[in-house]
Amino acid sequence: MGIDLHFTKGQGTGNDFVLFSDPDGEIELTPAQIATLCDRHFGIGADGLIRAVRSSKIADGAGSLEQDDAAEWFMDYHNADGSQAEMCGNGIRVFSKYLLDNGLATLGPGETLVVGTRAGVIDVQRNLAGFQADLGRWRLDGGEPLVRAKNLQVARPGLGINVGNPHVVVALADDEELESADLTFIPHLEPAPVDGANVEFVVPLEPLVRNGVGHIRMRVHERGSGETLSCGTGAVAAALAIRHWAGAGAPNQWRVEVPGGAVGVRMFATEDGEHVSLSGPAELVYEGDVTLN
Repeated sequence: MGIDLHFTKGQGTGNDFVLFSDPDGEIELTPAQIATLCDRHFGIGADGLIRAVRSSKIADGAGSLEQDDAAEWFMDYHNADGSQAEMCGNGIRVFSKYLLDNGLATLGPGETLVVGTRAGVIDVQRNLAGFQADLGRWRLDGGEPLVRAKNLQVARPGLGINVGNPHVVVALADDEELESADLTFIPHLEPAPVDGANVEFVVPLEPLVRNGVGHIRMRVHERGSGETLSCGTGAVAAALAIRHWAGAGAPNQWRVEVPGGAVGVRMFATEDGEHVSLSGPAELVYEGDVTLN
């Protein structure tokens, strides 16, 4: 018997998602069904799929409720190939917009929406850009894997950064190098991370810092999705990497240009260590119905 699904299509700086509501956790899609929905030729087309499910109704939500009992909703995120992912920075904003527009949650001025994810609880607030998500603490993943990408003549050292999901950031010399990289092919990492990684290719803009804000441009190959117009956690990782390489005096606020627009990244101190936040727009594009076999 087929599954009748009412869905919404959403996007944040061109990073697009299929979203649907399943409050009681009754709809379990297979990786193949998710891949079909996200296929741009035979399905709806998206970089990933997001299921809105109550944290109490999904096994992965137990940890979210232990961390914060206000995390009523869990963002069950899957990549375009059907594989699970820990977090999605653009997705969390679109997910928040989806909850609010469908009356599943409220978010007044100065209030915080608490969302459960596989990377832990994420606090979301409204701001002038749309939404700001506190992605929590980050860490260097260690090592400098060599990264090879098609049309880049020489392997480059990358920097491993984890912001709830794994990233490897590579600095390039200029826009010409950035544009020449063929990211329809999966970048090759040596050594290869056990769970894979998103790979960001970054160019610092000139001047790097303007009015106290750092400016960079990037492209990304997302694990399980391929090249996308934007990657929120990738933008965060890229800003963290450039700040790390720039050294003392580098700013804690960044504007990251991606093919689909621009997002803001901010690093700030908290009682449990430095956190990093992501700001940007979120839009719900259309709704529809589909039957899955």
